[in-house]
Amino acid sequence: MVTSMGIRNNPSQDQHETLDPRDPQQRRARIEAHIEQLRRTSRKGLWGILIFAVISVLAVSVQDIDPLQHLSPQVRQLLGKPPSPDLINIALAVYSFSALILTLSRLADRAETYKGWSHLGYLTGFYLFYFLSHALQVNAWAVIIAGFTILGLEYYSLYSYTQEAIAREKEILQRLQHLNQDSAGSDNDDRGAGS
Repeated sequence: MVTSMGIRNNPSQDQHETLDPRDPQQRRARIEAHIEQLRRTSRKGLWGILIFAVISVLAVSVQDIDPLQHLSPQVRQLLGKPPSPDLINIALAVYSFSALILTLSRLADRAETYKGWSHLGYLTGFYLFYFLSHALQVNAWAVIIAGFTILGLEYYSLYSYTQEAIAREKEILQRLQHLNQDSAGSDNDDRGAGS
C-alpha cells in the first residue's frame, strides 16, 4: 500500500491494522500460538540436561589422557602449573551453592528465565580444570552430581512456570469457547423470536 507521500507501507503493518483484538478466532489463534511457544520454551531445560550428559560422557571417556604430554617443556613452563584439585573443589562448592540459591529464588519467583546455558559453560570449565590438573578421575562425580542437580532445578523452574502459564491460557480458551457458545445461542434465540 502506498501512502499519500509516496512511501510504501510494510504489508505486515497492513495486516496488523486489520486484526481485530475482539475477534474470537484471531484471539484463539494467538493464544494457541502462545501455548505452543511455552511448550517449546519448556523443552530448553531438557536440551541443557542432554548436552550436559553428553559432555560428561566425553569428559569421563578422556579422563586418562595426559593433555600436556605432546607439549614441549618450554610450552609447559610458559603455561605454568595447573590449579590444585583442592582449589578447584572449593571453587566448585562455592559455585554450586550460589547456583542453587539463585535457581531456587527463580523457582520461588516463578520466573521465565532459563540460565542453564551459562551453567553448562561453567560446569564444562570445571571438567577442563580437573582434566588439566590430572584429577578428573577422582572428581568427575562431583561435577556430574552438581551439574545434574543445578540443571535439573533450572529445568523444573522453567517447566513449572510454563505449565502454569499454559493452564492459564487454556482457561482463557475455555472461557472464549463458552462465550462463543452463549453468543451463538442468544443469536439463535433472537432469530427464532423474530420469525
